[in-house]
Amino acid sequence: MATFQLNDFYVWTALITPFDQHGAVDYDSLAKIVDDQQQAGNGILICGSTGEGLAIEQEEQLRIVKFICELKPQVPLMVSVGGANLPAQTAWINACNELPIDCYLLTVPLYAKPGVVGQSQWFSALMDAAKFPCMLYNVPSRSGVSIPKQTVKNLANHKNLWALKEASGDINEFLGFVEAAPQLKMYSGEDALMPYLASAGAVGLVSVCANAWPEATNLYVEKALAGYSDELFPTWYNAINSLFEVSNPIPVKVLMHKQAVINTPVLRAPLTHLELECDAAVTAADSAITEWLCQSRSALRAVN
Repeated sequence: MATFQLNDFYVWTALITPFDQHGAVDYDSLAKIVDDQQQAGNGILICGSTGEGLAIEQEEQLRIVKFICELKPQVPLMVSVGGANLPAQTAWINACNELPIDCYLLTVPLYAKPGVVGQSQWFSALMDAAKFPCMLYNVPSRSGVSIPKQTVKNLANHKNLWALKEASGDINEFLGFVEAAPQLKMYSGEDALMPYLASAGAVGLVSVCANAWPEATNLYVEKALAGYSDELFPTWYNAINSLFEVSNPIPVKVLMHKQAVINTPVLRAPLTHLELECDAAVTAADSAITEWLCQSRSALRAVN
């Protein structure tokens, strides 16, 4: 197993899970997209919401994680821990602890809407079970409730707490977490906000758009972290918006199918690629990002 310095990776791709026309995991396509991320130098998040983790039974999720581990990509692997059943999620962590992964993403229990005490107990139990560093995930649009600052304060000294992915869309929330636990590594959970959050202390991005644009997204984040945000607008803002025209990961899967990166745009119910009635926006975005990347490469060559 390779040993990675997690903080060296400023892009983590929330990897899609490709399916065939019958809804089974397409492992050939999965191997290809893992290699694409490796070539771009992006860390990989497995079976998160973008990977349709909640539509995949844990036994099948485990096969996916094992398959990616067997590919031995030279980038770190993060495994998502979701759901709302503590014994089941603890068992999931115990199973993944035996695999050559590098870290976990821990979400607020879905639907239950726990408060400070419940969340503190939940995250503590999961981090106690984990053998690897953990990133908390604040995504109230999906979990139904935010992570309170006091929860982060309660957990700040846990030996396995490494980072926080902030996807509330509110920069004040982000700044509150920075104040609550200054030692935490902060990552944007929203592609479009990366330039803004970089100036507020974000060290990287957990990205959806890196699925379709692995190399370009890596450069996008690099430029955001270096303060070159003016070079990113409006191209990136418009392109990212196209990938959220309907529920994620519908548009990015449609685009990756058009790119011939995956064999089908199929998703598992309740999501369907038919939700995106017109693909003109994602097609235009793909052309715009391809042109931006070419121009950026040319500019780098001219400087060097």
